[in-house]
Amino acid sequence: MKVKSMELFKVPPRWLFLKITTESGLVGWGEPVVEGKADTVAAAVEEMKDYVIGRNANEIEDIWQVLYRCAFYRGGPILMSAISGIEQALWDIKGKALNAPVYELLGGAVREKLKVYCWIGGDRPDHVATAALEKFKQGYTAVKMNATPEIGWIDNFRVVQDVLDRVQSVRDALGYKMDIALDFHGRVHKAMARVLMKELEPFKLMFIEEPVLTENEEAFAELRRHTSTPIATGERNYTRWGYKNMLHNGGVDILQPDLSHTGGILEAKKIAAMAEAYDVAIAPHCPLGPIALAACVQLDFCTPNAFIQEQSLGIHYNQGSDLLDYLKDPTVFEYKDGHIGRLDKPGLGIEVNEDKVREMAAVGHHWRNPVWRLGDGVPAEW
Repeated sequence: MKVKSMELFKVPPRWLFLKITTESGLVGWGEPVVEGKADTVAAAVEEMKDYVIGRNANEIEDIWQVLYRCAFYRGGPILMSAISGIEQALWDIKGKALNAPVYELLGGAVREKLKVYCWIGGDRPDHVATAALEKFKQGYTAVKMNATPEIGWIDNFRVVQDVLDRVQSVRDALGYKMDIALDFHGRVHKAMARVLMKELEPFKLMFIEEPVLTENEEAFAELRRHTSTPIATGERNYTRWGYKNMLHNGGVDILQPDLSHTGGILEAKKIAAMAEAYDVAIAPHCPLGPIALAACVQLDFCTPNAFIQEQSLGIHYNQGSDLLDYLKDPTVFEYKDGHIGRLDKPGLGIEVNEDKVREMAAVGHHWRNPVWRLGDGVPAEW
């Protein structure tokens, strides 16, 4: 079970896949990527190879600790995303070696099915009622959309009214047959977030995500006092230490660790256990590819406080390639009545189409975050 090789594939639309092969021929797949920084993360994975190749692939916790602690500088999106993809691939190998899905190795299943949600509306949300109706006809019962385009520190109420009108259009079309989550995306500053959250209260949203940037940690507890709508955050937090104060300060109801950023499957399991102790739910962040989604689903099925899963099928970022394109059997992610069933195959529960991966890696990608500016030219949060 010694690790023999590690190979990276940068594939459209904006993903990075990692293949780890053992001396016995077992293969595991992971997804180590930061959106817009795939080459940077790939360089970090390359630097970590010296600490992984030759190691027993079963020793996941020890390898994680070496990669995290023994480099002296630690944490952050790049290093943790590199570790995350390596860790996912090692769990994939371990599950295949033991002929069990990862959730069985982490305590066993606590649910038969898992609710999923999909994105509508794009970065500058538009035609959301039509999109929500389409998703409802496809069987979804929950959607998420961005709340606003770029927004000023203090802005005209017209911006707020536009948000209210979009949400109202979905409620008019579907009532409460469709759960709605609204992602502020860290674009909104504290004063405007307070106004928006108050005005949105009557719509009974499923949650509001990243009402302000996560580094404004103290603001979450203040915003919590202004709304009964659940507050979610966590896609830009890394490791359990990045969530500790957030939980202690009581400003969040739902944590959203990204299993390709926060440290991998077991680290997210530890974060979920911390959240459970604070009576906080989990909804893993995943606008990424099929490997990252499979890792999330493995966590969800053995985690009692996980209540819904983000997935990227049809998301506005996936131009040119989509979630199912890299799987030999795309039916593993077949959604029924807005839910996904258990992935019962060994490891991560998916079979990657390596021929397709290699074909598309030859195409590659150069995805970059857009640069937004306010009307006066000041750079705005994307």
